[in-house]
This record gives sequence, C-alpha cells and structure tokens, in this order.
Amino acid sequence: MTPPLSRRGVLAGAASLGGTALTATAAQAEPREAQHPKKAVVFRNVRPLGAKHAVDLTVVDGRISDAPAPKGAKVVDGGGRIALPSLVDAHIHPDKTSWGGSWVSRKPAGSIAEYCEQDVELYHAQRRPVGERAYGLMAHAVTRGTRAMRAHADVAPAYGLAGVEGVAEARDRLADALDVQIVAFPQHGVIRTPGTAKLLEEAARSGAVDMIGGIDPISFDHALDEQLDLVFRLADRYGVGIDIHLHDRDEKGTRVLRGIIDRTRALSLRGKVTVSHVFCLPFLGASELDATAADLADLDIALTTVAPNESLVLPITRLKEHGVRVGLGSDGVRDSWSPFGDADMLHRAHILGWVTDVRLDDELTSCYTVGAHGGADVMGLPHADFAPGAPADFVLVRGECIPQVVVDMPQRDMVVHGGQVVARNGELV
Repeated sequence: MTPPLSRRGVLAGAASLGGTALTATAAQAEPREAQHPKKAVVFRNVRPLGAKHAVDLTVVDGRISDAPAPKGAKVVDGGGRIALPSLVDAHIHPDKTSWGGSWVSRKPAGSIAEYCEQDVELYHAQRRPVGERAYGLMAHAVTRGTRAMRAHADVAPAYGLAGVEGVAEARDRLADALDVQIVAFPQHGVIRTPGTAKLLEEAARSGAVDMIGGIDPISFDHALDEQLDLVFRLADRYGVGIDIHLHDRDEKGTRVLRGIIDRTRALSLRGKVTVSHVFCLPFLGASELDATAADLADLDIALTTVAPNESLVLPITRLKEHGVRVGLGSDGVRDSWSPFGDADMLHRAHILGWVTDVRLDDELTSCYTVGAHGGADVMGLPHADFAPGAPADFVLVRGECIPQVVVDMPQRDMVVHGGQVVARNGELV
C-alpha cells in the first residue's frame, strides 16, 4: 500500500536533500552523538493495553524502544494508568464547525443542496475565520487522544480555497501534536457547480492538499463519468490521493463504486483511493458483498465509516476478513448539518459498539482497534501498538481494561505524541 503523498512529506524530503552537503561536512567535525543527541523519555508505571502489571515504557526519538533507557532520560510518572494507542479520525470536516462559538439554531433541511445553502449561510455568519474555528476543534481532538486526522475542507466558488487554507493553518499550529491530511472536498458538487473543477485543480496543483474529493456522482452531481474522470485525472496528474463521499444506498451506489474500482485499476492508483460512508455496502447480499470486498482488497481501496446508525455502518468485520482497510471518523461536528459531534474518537468507538450492539470483550476491543489502527491503515500511518520502533503516540487513562474504557470513556489524563506530552487533563500543554 502506497500512502498518499503529503505536502509536509515532500517539503521534508526536499529539506533533507538540500542539507546533504552541510550534514556531511558537519559529520567530519563532530562526534555522531553530538550531532544527533537522542531525546529519551521513560514513562514509568504504566500498563500498555491494560496489562495487569505496570512497566516502564521507554521512548527514544519519538519511538518505542526495548533497549535500556539512555542516561539522563526524562522520567514521567504514569501512576499505574492504562496506556492505549492514540486514535485516528479518518473522516472529519473541521472547516464547517461552529465549535467554541455561540449556539447555532438550525433550520429544516431535506437534501444535500439545502444543507449546502445552510453551510454558506453559517460560513458568512461566523465572526471567527476558518483557521481559528478549525484550530479549536482540532486542538480539542488532540486533548481527547487523537494522533492524526483526515480533514475534508469544502472547496466551492462560495468559499474559494478559504476552507483548505484555514485547515492548513490549524494543521501547522498543531504540527507537533497532530498529523493531518487535507482533502479538497467539493461539497457543492464537482459538475453541478461551475468553477469547482478549477478550484480543485488549483488546490491539487499548489500542493496545498493531500487528496481530491468527490460526492455522489449520480444522485447529486448527475454526472457519473464526468465527475469521476475529472477527479481521477487530477489525482493521476498531480500525485495526490482520492477520497469520495458515497451516500447512495441502492444500485446508484454500487454503480459508482464499480466506476471507482475500474478507474483505480486503469490508472494504477492502487492504495491511493478511499471511499467514505459507502452506504450501499450494508445492503448487498453476502455473495455480492464478498465479490465487491475482494475487488476493493485487490486494489487496496480503503473505506471509512462514521457509524451513523445500525443500518448504515459498514460491515467492518466482513470487509477486514477480505483485507480491506476500514477506518472510523467523526464526520461533521456542530455544524449546519447537525448540532451533535465532539471530535472525541473514544466516544466514536463507543458509538460504533452501541450501534452494532456488541457486548463481548473482544468485540468492544475491536471497536477501539478500528478507531486506532483502522484509521492509521487508511491514512498510511504505522500502528502505534507499543512494539519496538512504533511511534510513541498513546494516551494514559484510569481503568481496568480496554473494553471497560470503551464503555466508560474516562478522561484522557495524558496524551503523548511522538514521545512528548502534548495534553494533560483535557488541556493542551
């Protein structure tokens, strides 16, 4: 699986190449240890994954280490708390949020077009710019134990690229605490709203986004081939990924999914395509679901769900049996679409368990695993699983075991990202 290219990764690569000569010169003058002093932290008295007995967890340069702690390592007392992998929000819309602001009274809406109109009204009514609102929500997510998120930002003539720019601003402010992929999302349609296609290309060409989005090519955009051809062409031309919203529950959804599968294969975009929501999949018969899942796995097309209810949540267990990457997300948070949402991925794992009516310990643990490792798989990130070399991204909570944590949702007492404490007791450090 080839993870989507990211702007930050490209810039980091360019910087490392640009500094090669300087580094080589310095290497001749200084001992290796002096050039790259290791940052070591020991998290004392913690219980990884709810283990019965507490241990000391050693982190060196942001990764879990099984070697003895280096001399002079910083020590942080975990107080016997459970250490759990930080969670990944694989689908969220931080540009739309009114989080942290005054209460917004919503009007009736019965279609995507009507919600889009209210999006525009809310956007113009907000006194705070996108960057400030998005930062407030994304920072809150960090304090609740989120290590990474895929952020969909609306791109439409009504906003230009203000959503992308605002989310990018928030991402940069949280660079030491949160990994972010940005999707240029055409909420108002790709074809039905003139000017959107040009904005999508501008976003992709500029390197400001990691992915190009799409939305219901048949039922909303009324242009199956035109939308998919455009989105896939941009991804192929500019080396970005694809993440398409698909809400249709009937054969229109399966037709779109087949179009996505065919284009992924034709353009050799294996591992670079995601389909979000995919409400048609839960309604397929067993044989058709298995055949579709096999195609998705063969092309490494990832899926995301926000577990909206019992009938629309993806059949995660069945999909994973076929090797399909499936992540969990928050979706919209306190925006014009809904007053609900909190960007707390532990709460979302709890909701996943609730809507799927699970009760056994291994089932509850699986809900947490989808929120942690499933989202990481979708974003192309390594698992934060406490194995030697794994990223030291974890949360410390008081509790007995993972199933109990999923049910009770205790306070995140400490959040660690890259081996550094980034939040305590619900507040950024």
